[in-house]
Amino acid sequence: MPNLKIGDQAPAFKGVSQNGDKINLIDFKGKKLILYFYPKDNTPGCTAESCNLNDNYEMWMEKGFEVVGISPDSEKSHLKFIGKFGLKFNLIADTEKEILQAYGAWGEKSMYGKKYMGVLRTTFIIDENGVIKEIFEKVRTKDHTNQILKALNI
Repeated sequence: MPNLKIGDQAPAFKGVSQNGDKINLIDFKGKKLILYFYPKDNTPGCTAESCNLNDNYEMWMEKGFEVVGISPDSEKSHLKFIGKFGLKFNLIADTEKEILQAYGAWGEKSMYGKKYMGVLRTTFIIDENGVIKEIFEKVRTKDHTNQILKALNI
């Protein structure tokens, strides 16, 4: 599992959106990117996080950011999730967990003393040149926008 740090080059990725479109990191060259990894569509924490970013989407766009979410859910699941909550940004279906692993967002978790593998909720802020500017491993799902703004001092 990679141990990415602020200042590292973001790992290149190729994914597929809810609409079947190919999305690559290179597509965001010249733009800032909020790349967030979340466990599952339509669960309370993931819905809160996605809706918080979506509620502030126009502000993110004005500040030069794109937003992309990634989970192991299918394109079909993402399409329903986007439709249900009116999300304005793409979600990548990483069913093979390749992007999750490249970013270190797939790993061992623990619940009620039982260990299992799953998505480690993480957000990466990537600059116009593909460099990681900030990493959030303790995401405040209901207030993620303010958490990002404060950390970036914008």
